[in-house]
Amino acid sequence: MDDDELIARLAGGDDTALRELYFRHAPWLAARLRVALPAADVEDVLQETFLAVWRGAAGYRPEGSGGGWLWGIARRQAAAWLRRRGRGDDLVAALARAGPPSLADPVEAVLSRSELDDAVAALGPAGGPEREVWRLLYVEDRPVAEVAELTGVPAGTVKSRAYRVRRLLRKALPGRSVAQGGSS
Repeated sequence: MDDDELIARLAGGDDTALRELYFRHAPWLAARLRVALPAADVEDVLQETFLAVWRGAAGYRPEGSGGGWLWGIARRQAAAWLRRRGRGDDLVAALARAGPPSLADPVEAVLSRSELDDAVAALGPAGGPEREVWRLLYVEDRPVAEVAELTGVPAGTVKSRAYRVRRLLRKALPGRSVAQGGSS
């Protein structure tokens, strides 16, 4: 099901459509929001974004892309968040520089998504140690110490698993850059 269909279902009151939109778009929206927001604020702005999506789904017009519509909402939510905290001027400009998602070639977007799905599958089953470290460190952008606490293993083990995750992703995504991320 494409984004336009999900948004139409959401407008009709289907809450599972909102969940699917969130899982489909939250990771890349969070990555773009990190350009202008402190990491601690990204999740809050994402929540505000998807609340606005839920409220505004009935007004969506499928003239562009669903992802572009979501990014527009995320940018507005981030700008409002920053203004409420008195930090809007410089950081709002950074959001504008981040621009809309590049979806010029739908075939390329599908191939990229397919490659990413295959790479994540290479990390093992959902809930497995490497997949969980990947999710917590790179998708949710949590620090190593917090990941260690959440998973019940020492920080050194988290770092070892993160190293293995990067190695597996490099192997699964040849020619692509893989983040070194995760703060200590």
